[in-house]
This record gives sequence, C-alpha cells and structure tokens, in this order.
Amino acid sequence: MKTLAELQAIKDRMKDRVILREGMEGIRVVVGMATCGIAAGARPVLNAFVEGVNAADLGGKVTVTQTGCIGICQYEPVVEIFEAGKDKVTYVKMNAEKAQKVIDEHLKGGKVVSEYTIGAVQA
Repeated sequence: MKTLAELQAIKDRMKDRVILREGMEGIRVVVGMATCGIAAGARPVLNAFVEGVNAADLGGKVTVTQTGCIGICQYEPVVEIFEAGKDKVTYVKMNAEKAQKVIDEHLKGGKVVSEYTIGAVQA
C-alpha cells in the first residue's frame, strides 16, 4: 500500500464484511472464537458464514459476529443463532460445509438444521 487511494480500495472491499460483524437488527449468528474454537476450526466456519451471508444477499437481515468461549469446548466449533421471539439455536461441531447448509436452510429457509444442533449430538 503506497497511496491513500489504495487504502480506500481496501476499505471499500472489506466494507461488507465489517457491516456483517457490526450489530444490526434481525438474525444474529455468533461464532465461538476462543482458543478452543479456533483450534477446532472456527475460523473457516466464521469465514463461511460471513461470505455465505454476503453471497446470499442477507446482509440486511443477518448479522455475523464472533465471541469468546461459549463454555462447551468439547462441541467446538460452536455457532449460536439468535432470532427475536425464538429460542436460541446452538449448532455444534461445525465446519464450512455445514455452515453453508445452515445458511441455506435456517437463515434463508427458516428451518433449523436439527442434526447439527447440540440436542442431536447429545441424544
């Protein structure tokens, strides 16, 4: 980076990702990014949600953010989805492929992918 124009171009390219991670109304996707989550593969999961939500044009409806330890390290990577008026959904042992299915079925279609939830794993 040598000029202000190059810096502005980087800012413009990253704007969609930053907006997704800032608080907005609607559905909130929270990826556990503590040491345990990162070691288990949470970074590609976070990236898959950010890129998938952006590609599906859900930026006005869905916020993707990260948090520290969720407290269930044995189930990492963990993703929690919060929607107003609904119970929190906790997805466990996530990966990028599972994230795409959650985007397609849960975030776009409104149907929880029950086989990825903590209840299904514990049963």
